[in-house]
Parts: sequence; structure tokens; C-alpha cells
Amino acid sequence: MTATTPSAARVQRLNRLRAGVLGANDGIVSVATVVVGVASATASAPALLSAGVAALVGGAVSMALGEYVSVSSQRDSQRSAIDEERGHLASEPERELEELAASYQARGLTEATARQVAKELTAHDALAAHIDVEHRLAEDEVVSAWGAAFTSAISFFVGGIVPFLAILLLPATIRIPITFGLVLIALAATGWLGARLGNAKPGRAAIRVVIGGTIALAATYGLGSLLGTSGG
Repeated sequence: MTATTPSAARVQRLNRLRAGVLGANDGIVSVATVVVGVASATASAPALLSAGVAALVGGAVSMALGEYVSVSSQRDSQRSAIDEERGHLASEPERELEELAASYQARGLTEATARQVAKELTAHDALAAHIDVEHRLAEDEVVSAWGAAFTSAISFFVGGIVPFLAILLLPATIRIPITFGLVLIALAATGWLGARLGNAKPGRAAIRVVIGGTIALAATYGLGSLLGTSGG
């Protein structure tokens, strides 16, 4: 059994963190827009509870399914590349050795050095050498669809709890503005964290997410108010 290398473990953690941040961000926005829209139309606690629970559960399941399908496709592509390379090594080992040497030569090694490196790596682990050079992949770095789906669902639920509890527990007179504020703070945090994980500028990402969240909340609040007024 091949042990998981530190780099592979890091890839798995980063994939789970990515799914977690995206899930939390979606949970915050999705649930917030639903409960704010409903709250702007009615102050009925049962209506808010029903809408919030539906948004939390439905969104978490949808997020998990979407992440599972997406990561499964990525995993299948990785597995296919590995299996294809394994087949080539079994049927055309000499040609594969030449291809590996040529790859290292293209990276700047002399022909003699590239050939020697290719021979030594092939003797050690031919499959690992080829999928690393040709696909930038290690066999134990194939992503876990179930892990990503579970992380995404849980993070969606955790993110969505913020607006859900705020809209239910706060007094009717202040529930909408306070929920707005809490949601924007939470979005700024997820935007900052997502940028940090991706080595991007956190400030710009946080501002972008907050602006998007503000637009979404304002739109659902306006629509809910309009429908509530019309219904009254």
C-alpha cells in the first residue's frame, strides 16, 4: 500500500478547505436571502422557521450533491489518466522511457543527464515518474468526492445557521438590519479566508463577496417587501 505523502495530504486538506469555504459562503448567502425575503414580507415565526429549515436542509443536500458530482468528474479524469499511463508502460516501456527522457530534456537537462534521470526514476517507480511529469499528479493525490461532499454540506449548514438564528431570535423590529450586518461580516470572513487559501489578495476578495451579498440581500428584501405589501 502506498503511503500518503505530505504533499498529497496537503492537496486533500486544501480541497476540503476549498469546499468548506465555498459551502459556508453559499450557505450564508442562500439562507440569508431566503429568510430576509420572507421576513420582509411577513413577521410570522412559523413562516420564518419553515423557510429557514427548508433553505438549510435543501441547500446543504444540493451543495453536497453538486460537489460530489464535480469532484467525481475530476477524480474519474485523474484515474483515467493514471490507468492510461499504466497501460502505456505495460505495452510500450521503451517508448515511455524515451518520452520521459525527452520531457526532462525539454526542461533544460542535457540529453545524457535526462536519460539517466529517466532510467533511475523508471527503475524506482515508472508510473509515479510519468504521471508526475505528464499530468502533475501523484497516485495518492486523487481527490475524495465523498470527503468534499460531506465538507461542503456541513460548511453550508454552519454558514446558513448565522442568518437562520439571527432572523428567528432577534426582535421583529431589528431582525432584518442586524441579520444584514451579521451576514456581511460572515461573508467578509469567508471571502478573506478563501483568498488566503488561494494565495490571492484577501481584502479585494472580501470586498467582492460583500458587494455581491449586499446586492443579493437588497434584491430579496425589496422583492419580499413588494410581495408582502401586495399580499396585504
